[in-house]
Amino acid sequence: MTTEEAQAIALAEEGEKGRLSVLVIVAALNEEEGVGPTIAELRKFVARPRILVVDGKSCDRTVDIAKDMGVEVICQEGEGKGDAIGSAIRHINVDAHYVIFTDADYTYPASYLPTMVRILERNPQVGMVCGNRFTEHLDVRALHNLLYFGNRLLAFSHDIFNGVKLNDPLTGLRIVRAQLLRGWKPKSRGFDVEVELNHYIERKGYDIVEIPIVYRKRLGEKKLKIKHGATILKRIVLEAID
Repeated sequence: MTTEEAQAIALAEEGEKGRLSVLVIVAALNEEEGVGPTIAELRKFVARPRILVVDGKSCDRTVDIAKDMGVEVICQEGEGKGDAIGSAIRHINVDAHYVIFTDADYTYPASYLPTMVRILERNPQVGMVCGNRFTEHLDVRALHNLLYFGNRLLAFSHDIFNGVKLNDPLTGLRIVRAQLLRGWKPKSRGFDVEVELNHYIERKGYDIVEIPIVYRKRLGEKKLKIKHGATILKRIVLEAID
């Protein structure tokens, strides 16, 4: 048994005792290659999760695969990751303790989630735990060189303009206290939603903790393009002057 599996079992036991309720939000757009493995791995490492796939009008088998695996699927009315997250937040169940955000492309290992949940359980001042991809173990090919350097530039700008110092402010793997998300209405419609969420949690007076993770090469076609960097940078500036 691996360390991660042992942690998952321990978390499951804690969940049974304390009736820990976790909602997992998975934004997806044409992710038929990754959505199945992503769901299967989530179930392995999260105790009795409620998994909600938010589909952005996929034209492949993403929705069929998710439904066949028995998870909830909703279709967003608008477009973009921010719009998907905004749609999903309205579906947070009243008894949810934590909300997990992850991508449907199998890049973020679910094996880190027990550790991330435990940090929140033990530290009431922490509002969000994020997975930091930029460690010594990062395979730059998983991000592509241009996206790697773009992420580094945006992280620097995020720190300078807003004072929210994170090594990986754009990570797609994060766990947030559900109470902080109820009533939140994201302004972002695209990939800039992570920046907005960082500032939202910080302005609520809570700490953000990062843990190092291994980032895998995605299954399927990458959606984030260089052009999206301008939108993210604009959001960084807007949050600074808001």
